[in-house]
Amino acid sequence: MSDPRSEPFEILLVGADPNDDHPIRDAFENLPIDSCVTVTDDATAGLAELERRQTDETAPFPALVLLDIDQPSVDGHEFLKTVKADPVLVRLPVIVLTAADDPATVRESYELAANASLSKPSSPDEFDSLAETVASFWFEQVLLPPIDTS
Repeated sequence: MSDPRSEPFEILLVGADPNDDHPIRDAFENLPIDSCVTVTDDATAGLAELERRQTDETAPFPALVLLDIDQPSVDGHEFLKTVKADPVLVRLPVIVLTAADDPATVRESYELAANASLSKPSSPDEFDSLAETVASFWFEQVLLPPIDTS
């Protein structure tokens, strides 16, 4: 297996709000790292994208999922439950983004094995800061286990 740091970092953004999704994607794509952000509209589409990538050998598997916890269809916590119950997906890092400063939402996210919970940005500078912080930590510092989808 090749060194994952030599390949583009695949990020799956499971969004709910296009007003946030595009600035988050743009902030990551403007970083000096080779990354590709795939945006899905909601948790249902996010789960379908992960399933597709498990079966499509030509589709790179994401190194990280950014999950907007406030979902219109499948609840973001249900997305976490599904991912963390899957024997392959369980190792996939999931960072929860939340607009609400609700301790119960944050607590439930961690109880469902979210790897981190962050406040959703509200200004352009905050989107850039979020991308820089996440990329620095998750792509430069953290050692991630390989995810074998075969």
